[in-house]
Amino acid sequence: MKGKLKLITVLFFLTVVTYAQKVTISGTIKDKKTTETLIGVNIYIQELNTGTSTNEYGFYSLTVPTGNYTIKLSYLGFETIEETIELNQSIKIDFSLLESGESLEEVIVTSNKKRADIKNTEMSVNKLSIQTIKKIPVVLGEVDIIKSILQLPGVTNAGEGQSGFNVRGGSADQNLILLDEATVYNSSHLFGFFSVFNSDAIKDLKLYKGGIPARFGGRLSSVLDIYQKEGNKDDYKFSGGVGVISSRLMAEGPIEKGKGSFLIAGRASYGHLFLKLSDNKNSASFYDLNTKLNYSLNEKNKLFLSGYFGRDLFNLNNAFENTYGNTFTNLRWNHLYSDKLFSNMSMIYSDYYYGLKFGTLDFNWKSSIQNFNLKYDFKHYLGNSTNLTYGINSQYYSFNPGIIEPTDSNSGIIRKQLDKKFAFEPALYFDVNQNISEKLSINYGLRYSMFYRLGQQEVNIYANNQAVVFNPIFKIYEKATPIGIKSYNKNETIASFNNLEPRVAVTYVINNSQSIKASYNRMSQYLHLISNTQSPTPLDIWAPSDDFFKPQILDQVAIGYFRNFNDEDYSLEIETFYKKIKNRVDYIDGADLIANNSIEQTILNGKGRSYGVEMMLRKNSGKLSGWISYTLSRAEQQTPGRTEIETGINNGKWYKSGYDKLHNLSVTATYNRSDKWSFGSVFSLQSGQPVTFPDGQYEYGGIIVPSFGLRNENRLPTYHHLDLSATYIPKPKKQKGWQGEWIFSIYNVYNRQNAASINFQQNENTGANEAVKFSIFGIVPGITYNFKF
Repeated sequence: MKGKLKLITVLFFLTVVTYAQKVTISGTIKDKKTTETLIGVNIYIQELNTGTSTNEYGFYSLTVPTGNYTIKLSYLGFETIEETIELNQSIKIDFSLLESGESLEEVIVTSNKKRADIKNTEMSVNKLSIQTIKKIPVVLGEVDIIKSILQLPGVTNAGEGQSGFNVRGGSADQNLILLDEATVYNSSHLFGFFSVFNSDAIKDLKLYKGGIPARFGGRLSSVLDIYQKEGNKDDYKFSGGVGVISSRLMAEGPIEKGKGSFLIAGRASYGHLFLKLSDNKNSASFYDLNTKLNYSLNEKNKLFLSGYFGRDLFNLNNAFENTYGNTFTNLRWNHLYSDKLFSNMSMIYSDYYYGLKFGTLDFNWKSSIQNFNLKYDFKHYLGNSTNLTYGINSQYYSFNPGIIEPTDSNSGIIRKQLDKKFAFEPALYFDVNQNISEKLSINYGLRYSMFYRLGQQEVNIYANNQAVVFNPIFKIYEKATPIGIKSYNKNETIASFNNLEPRVAVTYVINNSQSIKASYNRMSQYLHLISNTQSPTPLDIWAPSDDFFKPQILDQVAIGYFRNFNDEDYSLEIETFYKKIKNRVDYIDGADLIANNSIEQTILNGKGRSYGVEMMLRKNSGKLSGWISYTLSRAEQQTPGRTEIETGINNGKWYKSGYDKLHNLSVTATYNRSDKWSFGSVFSLQSGQPVTFPDGQYEYGGIIVPSFGLRNENRLPTYHHLDLSATYIPKPKKQKGWQGEWIFSIYNVYNRQNAASINFQQNENTGANEAVKFSIFGIVPGITYNFKF
């Protein structure tokens, strides 16, 4: 007995000693010049071959044995530093990094290249620095985040002047766009010409195309995660720019020096003023405002308050006015329970508003979606090899599909409110990142999502629960006639769903320069954008899942090869993917989606699939840098008949979706000629957008009526253009006072007339049928002056 007690005592003593020999180093990493916290900084301890990265608030934590170590910090666009530290007890160390080209004292400084991340389990993820985005030439010289991510593999859009973007063959509504964790429902200004994101106010962005972490949910194809700057905690700073059609101004500074800061950034267009000078009574303009406050209560508690407000205004000869835009506010509380447990609670409100005024018709139209979101997230640093992320998320939705209000009591128009809809979407998740060995790492997680479609509403009842019926004589789908109505009280459940969404990603490191990665994720989407256009429009409305709009379910697998070579001067990323979607919404021929109170009478549930190969070859260093991205892919959907008699959509066959782009090539380059001059260029080439052209015609009652074949069996002509830019900094060495730069750009250098659409009509003179191409942009020069002080 005494021997056993002695053995237990020894084992206990060894356990205590072993535990005592472990210490934790934690802290925050910031930009030394701006005091902004940095997201995704790599922290690596060479002697232990272990490391971690900062979270969305710049926090890191590492638990290691006591000893002397060399710690290495690297971050895209910043100098990599190495510093020797002695760890004999748990300690909090904050680091500051400087942008490339500057220097630090008492540490080793090396160049940080945009190399491929070999060891991280993340794949199908792209990150662009704001410095890179600002060097990419775009139309009229306006820096545009959405247009910039179109240069990445697997990302396309419907063409020039089109809103939204498509990822791996998915529709635009399948992208979750977050700005400071708040959902952005419409990412475009001026119907797609510009994005809603003011680049001056943006700190970091990351695009997830696959291997999506379990903390994200609610959309199928991608997550675009964007964070605003926090503001300078030490000094008051101002920056802005004057462009061809818009200008912007940003102010930032300390609320209390070293503890809190503010940021406010505004942007407005003035192109409509030039129209007025030419007696043109039409106008189109936009404005937006970004704000952020943060304050450190103490070392363990921080508060953040973020906000955005944007509006687009369109006026057609005072007979038609259109106003739309996004609004959000987010109150966040960061709390550090210990040096290993970080938490963040967010209370978020966001909405999207759309309004129309018809002066000649004497009525107004308004629609909106409102979203209330409460989320609590935890990041638990369990040790060198294991990190755990977990949390809860609950969202409440209020949908107003439309209200018609007369502006004149004598107009004869009756006030009409389309049925408002309500929904509740809670979710739980956990995510584990684990290093199994030096060569093998795995990230696995699970999200459990629920969705409740709530009253108050009167819901149509249909025979066999089918809101669409098939006419076997004409072989077409038609609206079904309701056989009754069921009333639901406020907050009574109309329909409910729940789904388990597993996620897993694996990395096997072949050697220090190359690795193989694979991932699988399941996603559920309970919201649907009601639109039968290839690109979202401000008029499109959102609808919740119910007995007719089934939740969309996606399964995606991907495998990739990643390599750095030639001393990391070059990197190569190759991925192949396969996606399949259940309950993909499809519309019957002739679907009427505008102001339809029974929208279920226009849709059928089908399925979709997409697959392809993506390649990205990047040159990371030297005066000339950039990348070549190419995607070969296919996106299709199918809506078969529900019975043997029904033909389905497109005769029940697979057909190209509106987002199918077989070829997608982008070449992006930056050349730094000197401290004063730098140049940028982008060449883009995509397969034409799938469309349905008439394949014949017939005469009915003296009118020529076109007939159409199968859906999307035609294409618009191949889309391509070359863009150039030049940046001139008159005084590059100047670090204080007024600092300015000029940006000159030419969009579509060789004046390619890319087809936005092709219309078919009869020639008035000859009576012959003809195809007429409509193009938006030819060659477009631009100039912008940026400043800061």
